[in-house]
Formats: sequence, C-alpha cells, structure tokens
Amino acid sequence: MKLHRDREQAGTPPLASGQWGLRAIRVGIADDHPITRSALRSFLDEQDDIRVVAEASSGREAIDLVRTQTLDVLLLDLDMPGQSGIDALTMIKAKAEHVAVLVLSGYPEHQYAVPLIRSGASGYLNKACDPTEIPIAIRRVAQGSRYITPVVAELLASQVIAPTPGGLHEQLSARELQVFLKLAQGCTAGEVAAELSLSAKTVSTYRARLMRKLDAHSNSDLTYYALKHRLLD
Repeated sequence: MKLHRDREQAGTPPLASGQWGLRAIRVGIADDHPITRSALRSFLDEQDDIRVVAEASSGREAIDLVRTQTLDVLLLDLDMPGQSGIDALTMIKAKAEHVAVLVLSGYPEHQYAVPLIRSGASGYLNKACDPTEIPIAIRRVAQGSRYITPVVAELLASQVIAPTPGGLHEQLSARELQVFLKLAQGCTAGEVAAELSLSAKTVSTYRARLMRKLDAHSNSDLTYYALKHRLLD
C-alpha cells in the first residue's frame, strides 16, 4: 500500500496489517492533568484504528516518550510544569522527526497556532473543539499531512495574503510569544521565570528583545499592544 511505502521511505516502521487493513495508529498523550489524559485515552480507545500507548505529564517526559516509545502521533499540551510543550516541540522534532505532533491546547488559536506550526507541529486544536475532531486530526497527521482548521487557515492566510499592519507579534517565535503574553498579563519577570522554568536573566533578555521587536518601552506598553491586537482572553 502507498502508506507503507511512504513510511519506509521516511525511515519509520510500516503499518502492520490487521482487522481494518492497517494496524492501529499509535498515540502518545502529553498533558499535565491526569483527568485530561484519562478522558482522552478512554475516548480514543473507542476508535478501532487508534491506540494510546503512552502518556507523559511534562515536556521533559514528552521528549523521553518519543525516544523510548514507538509512536505515530503525539498529542501535546503547551502549559506543563518544568519544560513546556513549546520547548518540547523543537526537541521532539529534532529527536523523532517522523512523529507527528498534534498540539491540543487550552490557548486560543490566534495566540500560538501559527508559530507552532512554523516550528514543526502538524496541527493545532483548541481543547474547546468538538471531540470528534480529535480522531479525525490524528488520522490525518498520521498519514504525513497537516491538520489545519478553518480558524488556523484564516490566520495563515491573513499573514501570507494580507498581513495586518502593525502586526509585529506575528514575527515572534513561540517562546518569545509565550513570555510576551505572560508579561502582558501582568506577571513580573520573576514570576515568568518561575512559571516557565527559566532564569531571571533569560527572562530579562527576552523582555529586552520584545521591547525592541514590538517598539515598546514598558510592560504597560506590552499590555496595551496585546489588548489592541486581541491577544489576551
């Protein structure tokens, strides 16, 4: 079958034949909330062609997961303790390029979807989505395609076809955007450092970079910018 040949050419194990023609898609779940992981596992295990084979509760564990487990798709949350999903994504793609990463986050699409897709994510789903969309997305990214929702497609199109004047934040990396939104929400540099497991010096470096890129002079300017561009909920 074509899917077998594609996976062999990509250096990944071919899907084995089974009751449905192909073996089940092997999925890992990385989320720091046990209830969320349990609910996702129960829901996905009801799908004949999807099997949850491993779980992780932090970005560090997610990186270890793709190194020690044979996965086709990793469902990745962003806001996790220690090492966030944003940090983990780059490492995961470097260590296991064949694993499709489907971000499943509570953050709205307009905040992180575009920079994460640029960083290698195969798709971005908001946790408020219809649950039936999750297995559909898993099947699509497992075949090597991207899963782009209409909301994300509009965001991508707006940047390619008609960039928003003054949309300086669109050029930020996922990590820069994460620090920016924390500061815009009123967090101090120390609070951001503790929450993102960074040093205070690193946060200060990011803050200085943000001030330059967003033409801001204070945290209040960052908050004003975020509100103006509807980046805060």
